[in-house]
Amino acid sequence: MELGVNVLNFGPGATPARLRGWARTVEGLGYDLLMVSDHVAITPDVAEKYPAPFYEPFTTLSWLAGITDGIRLGTTVLIAPYRHPLLVARMAANLQQLSGGRLVLGVGVGWARQEFEALGADFTRRGRQTDELLGELRRVWADDKDYGEGHIPLWIGGGSTAGLRRAVRFGDAWHPLRHRVDWMSSALDRLRSIAAAEDRPVPEFAPRILLRLTPEPLPDDERVAGEGSLEQVLTDIDALRDLGARSVVLDPFAGDPAETERPEVAWQALATIAAHRRWENS
Repeated sequence: MELGVNVLNFGPGATPARLRGWARTVEGLGYDLLMVSDHVAITPDVAEKYPAPFYEPFTTLSWLAGITDGIRLGTTVLIAPYRHPLLVARMAANLQQLSGGRLVLGVGVGWARQEFEALGADFTRRGRQTDELLGELRRVWADDKDYGEGHIPLWIGGGSTAGLRRAVRFGDAWHPLRHRVDWMSSALDRLRSIAAAEDRPVPEFAPRILLRLTPEPLPDDERVAGEGSLEQVLTDIDALRDLGARSVVLDPFAGDPAETERPEVAWQALATIAAHRRWENS
């Protein structure tokens, strides 16, 4: 099982120097995957959670590909509905080539209604448009070698029935974001049922979980996967491995934009997990 990190490409502390520091720290600690988030228009609903500056993911990952050696690079998650499918196909294929085949493309439907309005996109059709984009990506990558060669893994976010069905139809992996372990276990049962009903393979399981280490254990009924004492977090990762996770992405952003100005706190937590890593070859 591989471990990845969602690095902070947004907020008042986001600078090229800090992004470089994130990349070198994550790769230096031995993590397998470095991922970034996505927003284009930092409207009030976005800024409340993820304030500017916000570094666009394709641009950022292209730059990070040049300053890293072998770590895989990805999006968690690219907001599909307000991008043209052929533009995404081209940019992803080019990044796959330029990075030496290291790209993982995580895709989601988005949630920020004001951002959709600012970009002239229809918020109410975002699910259907995401399906259309994913179908087009699969088509052009398979049929048109002008878009490059080499398989780009597609990780599909979303926990609704529609999101699970989307993962079955289009995804190499299902990529839920920040849930409890018991919820993910139940959702995996639903995912398998949908795959059986559609006579399709069950996609891999690649969750993104919070990383927030606390001095004392937290009540299990009050926390999501990845928060709590070191032993609680390690136990969560063990449980996800036992549920079949091939990749687990750690997200060290607890919600305060000021965290982006002191990344050393997150880096220490990542170093602690890396020092206790017990999942190689499992």
